[in-house]
Amino acid sequence: MRHDVFISGFGGQGVLLAGNLLGYAAMEEGKNVSFFPSYGVEKRGGAAMCTVVIADGEVGSPVVGNPSVSVILNQTSFDKYASRVKPGGVCIVNSSLVEMGDFSRSDIELIPIPMNEIAMQLGDLRMVNMVAVGAYAAKTGAVSLQSLEEALRETLPERNHRFIPANVRAIEAGAQRSGSPLSK
Repeated sequence: MRHDVFISGFGGQGVLLAGNLLGYAAMEEGKNVSFFPSYGVEKRGGAAMCTVVIADGEVGSPVVGNPSVSVILNQTSFDKYASRVKPGGVCIVNSSLVEMGDFSRSDIELIPIPMNEIAMQLGDLRMVNMVAVGAYAAKTGAVSLQSLEEALRETLPERNHRFIPANVRAIEAGAQRSGSPLSK
């Protein structure tokens, strides 16, 4: 078993937290993980991206040129990276901020999810990343929703543990929108 995901957005959307959470959830399940974060020099609003590779066996390079799955949270990332998804792969898109226009690839599954609207309905725009992680986990089965909940205790500072129930609700909401049989 091997899963790779490329997550991209802008600073402040929680891209790196999402990748870190996936990594900890996979370790909770006894899997091997590679987490490769990258971000711009801006404090807020610059580019933020990461690659996470999850495997039963050894994980080679954390660099993935053509990911099996991309989770794209903003327009700039969509314009730059959507075309890199491997044929047969999946592109999960924050349709709240991304206009897909005439983008068309018949060799990948495109899953638009209004992540900002979902996060706002849950009470906090900052939960966009948790909505995205839930959609990814449900669609791919790379990690379980239960492992994600347990991993929140590792990835969030203790002062923020009071927000774990809200984050779990956001993960579940994303899972329900993934279009996966696991989400039904």
